[in-house]
Amino acid sequence: MAPLMDDQSLTASGAGPTIYSTPYKPRFLIVGAGSRGTAYAAAIVRADLGIVAAVAEPTPFKRQQLGSSYIWPHASPQPHQQFEDWKAFIPYEQHRRKDVSAGNITAPPGIDGVFVCVKDDLHCQVVTALAPLGLHVMCEKPLATTLSDCLRIQRTLAQHPQRIFAVGHVLRYSPHNMLLRHLLREQKMIGDVLSMEHTEPVGWWHFSHSYVRGQWRKEKTSAPSLLTKSCHDIDFILWLLCSPPPDKDQQARHLPTKISSTGSLKQFRRSRKPAAAGKATNCLSCPLKESCMYSAPRIYHDRHLAKGITKWPVDIVNPEIPSVLSSSGPEAAKAALMASLAEDYDRASTPVADIECRPWFGRCVWESDNDVCDDQIVTFTWDDDEVNGKGAKTAVFHMIAQSLAQCERRGRIYGTTGEIEYDSKKITLHDFTTGETKVHNPEVPVNSHHGGGDDGLTAMFVQAVAAVESGKLGVQEAQREFLGCSVEEAVRSHAAVFAAEMARREGRVVGLDEW
Repeated sequence: MAPLMDDQSLTASGAGPTIYSTPYKPRFLIVGAGSRGTAYAAAIVRADLGIVAAVAEPTPFKRQQLGSSYIWPHASPQPHQQFEDWKAFIPYEQHRRKDVSAGNITAPPGIDGVFVCVKDDLHCQVVTALAPLGLHVMCEKPLATTLSDCLRIQRTLAQHPQRIFAVGHVLRYSPHNMLLRHLLREQKMIGDVLSMEHTEPVGWWHFSHSYVRGQWRKEKTSAPSLLTKSCHDIDFILWLLCSPPPDKDQQARHLPTKISSTGSLKQFRRSRKPAAAGKATNCLSCPLKESCMYSAPRIYHDRHLAKGITKWPVDIVNPEIPSVLSSSGPEAAKAALMASLAEDYDRASTPVADIECRPWFGRCVWESDNDVCDDQIVTFTWDDDEVNGKGAKTAVFHMIAQSLAQCERRGRIYGTTGEIEYDSKKITLHDFTTGETKVHNPEVPVNSHHGGGDDGLTAMFVQAVAAVESGKLGVQEAQREFLGCSVEEAVRSHAAVFAAEMARREGRVVGLDEW
């Protein structure tokens, strides 16, 4: 990580990543103008450390929406500011570079880096295709949906001059979690870690939105929920318990030796459908639409649109609803929402490919084609490492869909001299030696998701790129100084997810050395 403030200033201010001023503002292309691409574009603008220079997005409305907000506000877009997709950007950039080499002073300015925010299964294709251009890359998590694609990305990047590379493991970069690791690893406030419990409560309606009705509902078309939802939780655990502090030997990692996992799809299946729902497959035609807790009109309209909330999840159902509300009013926005929710399919007559290629947000949660786990536990076991003086320990991760809390992670870490309890707002440290209890309350940024992790990662990535492009630091130094995570480490945390899935499917304990 970048140099941290001492514990007193960390806890007093709740500060996030240190901001280093530089006269050079790197320019970035956003590939994918969905919710994640928009979040990173907003974070770049908020930090005022870089410039959102261009967007590549096949959907005209999304492309215009991101561009008018962060690239060409109050102006008309220039050709070099928008592309129909990332494939169109590559020949454009190659031609632009030829013009620059030929001394064409009218050639548009280039970009320094790219944020890859397309669908998960396209990450490998996009990153490997862009690699020859020598751009710095931030790839949204997961890095890829298979280990072979993760390794392909790693190999491809190694074949080209090294550039800054980041993965959207945003939990590393929130003020809360940076302080937690500082207390745990650098100050050793509870001695040696013996055991850890970490829970990600997804949220009862959030899971139904993304993993029952949405694009991550099916392993065949996406990936296991442990990867698509919780890969940064697995990375968070390994970051806390494996990665050495920045002032220590970075090769002296204490890795788990064994991984086991249990989990299944427990609630969202046809056998649990209420009898009173009858044969209804869509919420709008269901006799329980006014009372069912998973009623799509109740979730998307009553809980959100009726209260003026048009961002996630409403704009995922229909991205045009925010503009419809502002231009035509609430009734028109409601009509547009209900039209989207009314879309349905018939298992007997609709081709499977048509069902699987898109979300169905009005679909009955007990009649969907989802199959990803809604409840899963992963256990990591470390053996003694006598050579490096590291003791045995255990970590347990629990992902649960049916929860009141929504992505507000919580946990406990047990050490030889104390115990740390944490949630998404505070960190409570119990010292067994003195009997004292101290509560830390890091600042939680209002506009940034994941407790400030989105803004934290963006700031670190942009500053690393600026440091390299301005000649202040070499790539390796900037990667270590600002991001504290190599491509190898990112791939390793993904491998742990795939190993856990093997353990779950095969009902056995998996040795991490197999992966």
